[in-house]
Amino acid sequence: MNHAYVPAGVLAILGVALLPMALDPVWAQSSGLVRGQVIDVDQSTGEITIRHGPLKKLGMDRGMTMVFHAKEPAMLKKIKAGDRVKFEALDVNGDYSVTRIERVK
Repeated sequence: MNHAYVPAGVLAILGVALLPMALDPVWAQSSGLVRGQVIDVDQSTGEITIRHGPLKKLGMDRGMTMVFHAKEPAMLKKIKAGDRVKFEALDVNGDYSVTRIERVK
């Protein structure tokens, strides 16, 4: 019996099993908090404007100011313009959403 093909077969099966996670935008983008400063919070639309540093996981090599949708609008109640924050964002079909945000000192 030739065992040289066993590792290759196992890797092929794992690759097929893990492929759905690699294609899922949530799994494809690594987690990590980015620093920024809140410019504006619009509770009525669930949007927040943040001046932030590079968002490498979203393909943004430079900082900029952007409007994000809040995944959970309630998270914006603790944040106000001028706050320095750390946040995590996702790009789902061109719609940038903040999935986590916390104030920093």
